[in-house]
Amino acid sequence: MRTKKFTILHSNDMHGDFLAEVRGGEGKLIGGLALLSGYINKVRREEENVLYVISGDMVQGSLIDSEYKGISTIEIMNYLAPDVVCLGNHEFDYGLPHLLFLEKMANFPIVNANLYIKQYNKRLMLPYVILNKAGFDILFTGIITEKVMDSLKQDELISSFVTLEEASREVGKITNAYKNDDIDLTILLTHIGFESDLELARLLRPEWGIDIIIGGHSHTILKEPAIENGILITQAGVGTDQVGRFDIIVDDDTNSIVEYKWQLIPIDENLAEPDHRLEKYIYTFQEEIDRKYNTIICKFAQPLTHPAREAETSLGNLIADAFAEVAGCDVMLVGSGSIRVKELGPLVTLRDLLTCFPYDDVLTKYTVEGTQLKKIFSHIMRTENRNSEGECYQVNNQIRAVYSDEQHELVYLSVNGEEVKDNEDYSLCLQGFHFNNSKSYLGISQEELLRSGKRRVVSTSTQGVLEEYLRNNQNINSKVEGRLVYQ
Repeated sequence: MRTKKFTILHSNDMHGDFLAEVRGGEGKLIGGLALLSGYINKVRREEENVLYVISGDMVQGSLIDSEYKGISTIEIMNYLAPDVVCLGNHEFDYGLPHLLFLEKMANFPIVNANLYIKQYNKRLMLPYVILNKAGFDILFTGIITEKVMDSLKQDELISSFVTLEEASREVGKITNAYKNDDIDLTILLTHIGFESDLELARLLRPEWGIDIIIGGHSHTILKEPAIENGILITQAGVGTDQVGRFDIIVDDDTNSIVEYKWQLIPIDENLAEPDHRLEKYIYTFQEEIDRKYNTIICKFAQPLTHPAREAETSLGNLIADAFAEVAGCDVMLVGSGSIRVKELGPLVTLRDLLTCFPYDDVLTKYTVEGTQLKKIFSHIMRTENRNSEGECYQVNNQIRAVYSDEQHELVYLSVNGEEVKDNEDYSLCLQGFHFNNSKSYLGISQEELLRSGKRRVVSTSTQGVLEEYLRNNQNINSKVEGRLVYQ
C-alpha cells in the first residue's frame, strides 16, 4: 500500500474581508488576509503537500472590492495563490463580461462544470482541473445551482444545468470522462449552501468517486465534517476569521482517503506572523478609499445592529423606514442580505455606509391586492426560508406580521394598524434585484406584481436615497419593535 499525506486548506465567502480587526477583552487581532496569508505560508513551509482552495464569493462585501469592481480582490488573491477556486454567486455581481475579465486576470484556475453558453452548448468556464502533488493526481471540479444564480437570470446568453439533479449529472459527466485509474482523489467545490451539499451528496453515484465536498454560501460553521453517501462535506463559515484544514492520508492503490483529521482554525495574531508585504499591498488600496470616502454623514443616537438576516434588526428597520418614507409606500421590503455589516454607528462615514449597503439598485413601487401581500409574507416568513440559505427581509414600521411555526402559516398581517383585507390595494416597494427574482424570493411572479398596471420607479439609486436620508436625519434611533413575529 502506497500512501501519501496531504494538507488541504479551504476558505469560502471571503467577501473582501481584507483587514484584521481588534476584538475581545485582550484586544487581539482577528482575521484579515495578512494573518491568513501568514498561516498559509507557515503551513506551506511545514508540510510537504499543501493545497489551498476557495469555494466561491471572493468578491463583494467591502468598499475596496466594490470601488475596484473586484479587480483589487483578484490581484490580492493572486498574492495568496490558491491552487483552485470555484465560482460563487457574488462573482457575477459586476456582470458576466466583467467576470470573464476577472477570470483572465486570475493566476489560478476557476472551475465550474454546469454553466453553459446555451447557443453553442459549451461550458462557460474551465470545467475541471487535475493537479499533481507528490505523484498523486487530484481532480477538482465545481458547481453552482439555481438557488444562488439569480444575478444571471436576465442574461439570455447563459444557461445552466442548475437544479441539484442536473448539477449532479454534470459532476458525473466530468468524473466519467476524466476520472481514470490514475486519479487518486476527487474534490467537488460547491457554492450552494450546506443543506444543499448534503442533498447533492445523496445524488452522487459512488462509482463517480467523489471523496470530499468543500462548500460555501450558507456561511456554516461546523465542529466536524458531515458524512453523506460516504462523502466528507465541510465549509469554513464566512470571511477570513477562520480557515478549514484537512490533513488526509490517501491510498494510491484504492484511490481513497484512509485517514483524515479536519479542523476549523481561528485566524489570529497568535497563530502565525502576519504577511507584512501583503498587508502593505492591501493598504495601497485602503489609502485611496480613505481619501475618497472618510467624510462624515451623520451620527446615530446609539450603534444599530444587524446580527442575523433571518430576524428583524434595528439597522434593518432604519433602512426599511428610510426607503418607505422616500417611496411613500405602505409596504417596504428590504433584502436582509443587502445589509453587509453586523453593526453601524454611532458615527457614520460615507465609507461606513457603502460598506454596510454596497448594492446600488433601483427602487420601484407596485400596487398589489391584499391576497398577494399575504402570499408574499407567507412565503418570506416560512420556516424553511430561515435556514441561512433563504432570502429574508426587513420591513418598515407600518407592518406587523405574525407567522406560526407550529401551524406553518401566516396568522396575522396588518398595514398602518389595520388588518390586511384581501380585495384592497396596497403599495409595495422593492429593490430591482428582488423584482427580477420575485418568483423564487417572494413566491409571486412578475406578472402578478404588474397585474394592476401601476408601477413607478421611485429612485434609480438606493445608495443615494439612503445617503441623503441619513444626512438630513441626525441622532436617529431605531430598535426592534416586533414588526416580524415568529410564534
